[in-house]
Amino acid sequence: MLSSSREPRVWVVSSLPYLTPRVEGQADAWAEEASAAGRSGTQVIRAAGLQIPPAEVELSLSLPEGAGAVVRRRTMLLDGRAVELTDSWYPPQVAAGTALAGPGKIRGGAVTLLAALGYRVHEAREDISVRAVSAEEAELLEVRAGSPVIVLSRVCLTEAGLPFEVSVAVMPAEGRHLRYRLVASTA
Repeated sequence: MLSSSREPRVWVVSSLPYLTPRVEGQADAWAEEASAAGRSGTQVIRAAGLQIPPAEVELSLSLPEGAGAVVRRRTMLLDGRAVELTDSWYPPQVAAGTALAGPGKIRGGAVTLLAALGYRVHEAREDISVRAVSAEEAELLEVRAGSPVIVLSRVCLTEAGLPFEVSVAVMPAEGRHLRYRLVASTA
């Protein structure tokens, strides 16, 4: 949601749509969110395939040390401008040989494909930090060196507690508002 014309433009982000599988014919969550604000949201797949993940991803996915994982590296575009870099990592037993390991877009997004494969988000753990942008990120996001970025790291788990996706999103801090809604459990 964008703010009123008297305030600076602020993009309000909620995680829930990105954790919910889409129905047939429904746009991916990013395109739908941007469209609801009268804007255009697309993505470019920068790379996809088996790679050695960073140690924190390896640990979050409970992978053996030095094991490979499937990664999808994407640049999220808003009205044609890069606004977020997202790397999503999957254990090879979940994603190898699927569209997650390929460079093409996935109808309904990864969350829809994962649900069809039997991996539905029961719990999502998110960590948020702020740091200076790296040189490569600054170039891709077209921001000044040293600018602050928000890093949102998300681990998705099944009902049995099995981690099946780790996403790390890097976005310029300026103009961002992250929104969380927590609902008390009756259990």
